Amino acid sequence: MASRTITVHQVRALLRGARRLGLDPVPLLQAARIPPLLLGDDRARVTPDQFTCLVRELHEATGDEFLGLGPAPSRRGTFAMMCYAAIGCRDLESAVHRAVRFYGLFPDGPDLGLAYGDGELELSVRNDPAFADPFLSECLTIVYHRLCNWLIGRRIPLTRAAFAYPPPPYAAEYPVLYGCPARFDAPRTAVAFAAHWLAAPVIRDEAALEELLSRAPADLLSRRSYGTTVGEQVRHTLAGSLTTGRRRPARLPGLTEVAARLALSPATLRRRLRAEGTSFQELKDAVRRDAALTSLAAGGEPIALLASRLGYSEDTAFHRAFRRWTGTTPGAYRLRQLPRADLRRTAPPHSPRSPAGSPPASASSTASDDPCPP
Repeated sequence: MASRTITVHQVRALLRGARRLGLDPVPLLQAARIPPLLLGDDRARVTPDQFTCLVRELHEATGDEFLGLGPAPSRRGTFAMMCYAAIGCRDLESAVHRAVRFYGLFPDGPDLGLAYGDGELELSVRNDPAFADPFLSECLTIVYHRLCNWLIGRRIPLTRAAFAYPPPPYAAEYPVLYGCPARFDAPRTAVAFAAHWLAAPVIRDEAALEELLSRAPADLLSRRSYGTTVGEQVRHTLAGSLTTGRRRPARLPGLTEVAARLALSPATLRRRLRAEGTSFQELKDAVRRDAALTSLAAGGEPIALLASRLGYSEDTAFHRAFRRWTGTTPGAYRLRQLPRADLRRTAPPHSPRSPAGSPPASASSTASDDPCPP
């Protein structure tokens, strides 16, 4: 299943630490199979596999768990020790407090705060925005929230997310990224969830933690789908339908069919999506876009078959839609994904042969999967 792609604005933000340290971003991008020229296109997007690989490359290149984005490096192993401390707790509330106290031991580390009110727990980065790069504050809230999910084995829906700076160019991505409404120009960067989750028991042990740490922090940063909004449920249903099975071809269902799968009437589904600021057609277009980008980055599917799988009756209709999403054609986009060596020996874009070293098409990797090419 194709996962939601990631805007190039977040790739630029991720690279700010490397640039600050004087590192050349081009080799890092190439190692992640991200064409460096893609950074100049505001409409460009990358797959979760590419983003995950870039995080890993930066982690290795900087030797810093904050990827060069903080006022001082965070030595490797710091996050792991915090996690080992947290899994020894009985419930989520104790684990959250222990994790916050742990980072409080480091003078140049994040000043994380916890506040209770209105049936919620708020986790904030109190030294933001003075604390290094705003993108680091976002990463901290994301990683801590997803760590909470992992500790109790449940998806905890966020009730709100706030950011202590003006909306960036990709502000429309935030409600999707956090699964809740996003507010900018707030007093502090923070996320909140219902306080009743704090009583949930911590169910992870050291063996499970070692598996998590083998993929962290990249895995915690790149997994984004929470399924806690109607829009995410619709998106999950649509994306799952694009996976070709042995007994049925891939096919995008219509609004009526999706509504039935979610036990809603079509009118109710439209109304709930409208309340979330989206529509069925917008979600359908986004699923098609992400599936197309993932397939073209992997390089194994002929463009004509891809267009048919996405529900386009004619190649020309797919080409028009793709140009609207990215400003270029599917063939040109695929060629941009290939290393120069592959450009000299690869088959034409419509050939089913896959270029050597292509990353897998899905970000839902297991512990043994590695999205970075060998």
